[in-house]
Amino acid sequence: MRGRVPGVCGAPGMLLGLALALASLLPVAGARRSQDLHCGACRALVDELEWEIAQVDPRKTIQMGSFRINPDGSQSVVEVPYARSEAHLTELLERVCEKMKEYGEKLDPATQRKSYVRVISHDGTKMDLSGVKFDGDVINSLKFACESIAEEYEDELIEFLSHEADNVKDRLCSKRTDLCDHALHIPHDEL
Repeated sequence: MRGRVPGVCGAPGMLLGLALALASLLPVAGARRSQDLHCGACRALVDELEWEIAQVDPRKTIQMGSFRINPDGSQSVVEVPYARSEAHLTELLERVCEKMKEYGEKLDPATQRKSYVRVISHDGTKMDLSGVKFDGDVINSLKFACESIAEEYEDELIEFLSHEADNVKDRLCSKRTDLCDHALHIPHDEL
């Protein structure tokens, strides 16, 4: 009879059990990662759009309405502020996701949730980049998620941003789209 080493027979079974337990957690971790990514992309998208809107001279207007001449010789044209006009918002949506290259990924050690923060400030002030992961994979993932959200929720983004409103990030990213249904506690970042 051959000699047996205690614990070796049970080790493959324990390893298999451990592997199965870890594998069962992967879909949850993947779903959380995806939810964190899409929530972060939505919040960054709204931040960038609001910042771009704020940069437009409030006196700048655009003519909207019909350019037809009415029988009485008048036109039904009105001037509206350019910053929140549909034309300006549509133009911004076409290019805003390029700004995702200025973001990095930060992992909250307590919750293991990921958030996305600017790594380059708008005004040149020094940023605290401790614990921020900044690489091509993060940028590409965030940019792709941003583009998907901008395309899928274009009408909602224009609807919310065409009027000045409070808490657009929460109202759009959490309540309207459920992209951040876990994140109502996320602090409001100021750019």
